[in-house]
Amino acid sequence: MAEHNKRVAVVTGGSRGIGRAIIMELAEPGVSVAFNHYDPPDDIAADETIRMAKEKGCEIEAVRLDVSDYQAVHDYIKGVGDRHGGIDILVNNAGITRDNLLSRLKEADWDAVLAVNLKSAFNCTQAVARSMMKQRYGRIVNIASVVGAMGNAGQANYAASKAGIMGFTKSIARELASRNITVNAVAPGFIETEMTAKLPDKAKEAFLGQIPMGRAGQPEEVARVVKFLVSDDAAYITGQVIHLNGGMYM
Repeated sequence: MAEHNKRVAVVTGGSRGIGRAIIMELAEPGVSVAFNHYDPPDDIAADETIRMAKEKGCEIEAVRLDVSDYQAVHDYIKGVGDRHGGIDILVNNAGITRDNLLSRLKEADWDAVLAVNLKSAFNCTQAVARSMMKQRYGRIVNIASVVGAMGNAGQANYAASKAGIMGFTKSIARELASRNITVNAVAPGFIETEMTAKLPDKAKEAFLGQIPMGRAGQPEEVARVVKFLVSDDAAYITGQVIHLNGGMYM
């Protein structure tokens, strides 16, 4: 690990939703969390995440960062590693949607979703890989999506990015396994977040109609799976996509 008495985690997109829930699961004394976000400058969500984590005794820091910017990410990861003596955990959670039917999908919306959802995982994982290999320890978890496995009309860009995350996860897991680094993905289904709250009621009803358990998932349910995957109990699990969707995809 980075230091004998401390675990260091980096979480992308940590100011709200699933990212915040992951931070809350990881937050405890002896853990340092660095997270990034890309909220508007006057948004207070990141400040709220910091307050909540500190109440649990966690050392935490945040920065506004475009995770699709290769050099900015590498500089950021290096800075976190230098300050804390290394990085033990990386959770690639940052993601956006720009939904539309293929015939109406703008090139800019395709590029933005692939950049934030998929390229960012490459940027961050490459940035931490060398130091994790050197310390012969690491836990990497990528947040995918059920639509990466089953597709969804109007989300060709989002589904492509999340399918890419699954393939990326398996490939990097093979590369890093010999250095005691695990790489896994969690693929949530319909989870109640600010992102899904913006969906039209008909779209929400359509999603719920596909879920055998008859309800949406909660961010905390995703976060608990992530916490397990970065724990010592999951030391022999790598290259896996853990589906968390109430039976929506089997």
